[in-house]
Amino acid sequence: MATIRLGDTAPDFTADSSVGTINLYKYLGDSWGILFSHPADFTPVCTTELGTAAKFKGEFDKRNVKMLALSVDGAASHVEWIKDINEVQNTTVNFPILADENRKVADLYDMIHPNADSTLTVRSVFIIAPDKTVKLMLTYPASTGRNFYELLRVVDSLQLTANHKVATPANWENGQDVVVSPSIPTQEAKEIFTKGVEEVKPYLRMTPDPTA
Repeated sequence: MATIRLGDTAPDFTADSSVGTINLYKYLGDSWGILFSHPADFTPVCTTELGTAAKFKGEFDKRNVKMLALSVDGAASHVEWIKDINEVQNTTVNFPILADENRKVADLYDMIHPNADSTLTVRSVFIIAPDKTVKLMLTYPASTGRNFYELLRVVDSLQLTANHKVATPANWENGQDVVVSPSIPTQEAKEIFTKGVEEVKPYLRMTPDPTA
């Protein structure tokens, strides 16, 4: 089993889901994608996460990001679990949950961490670009639910930095000033970033968000 690293091509797969058979590449098409795994159905933290994810779907849609969850349980179990999620989270799960009973996808994406649990997937997150490369990976233990505001923030950063020669500083949020790429000389940066360039240090130059 190969380890996936940033920049690698996301492994393709076909799997059953709560809405029928899904092929990853066909499902994503030309969109970005977020694939996130859950230890098991009918578990408390996962129930809150999937309900929250459903409430955030509109924000991911705005960013052209398709959502895809995964659990090692079967599709029939997912369908029953979704009823609970919708009830207790006052929402409607509006994205597929992959069934991975044979752990095919979990193994492809190294979602089983034996020292944490030998059978259940950890809370993995993969953000996949339209060219099918992996742009971000996060791994949470089963006991810690994810922060979906952070996942949106990361998507904003990835999409901005994919299209402009900038990076985003610590705690950056959409619309705030960004860092000029170190590979660009300051004079050239001033020509590219017409909103202005502030040279804090020769290696640290700030400019307003070019898309704001």
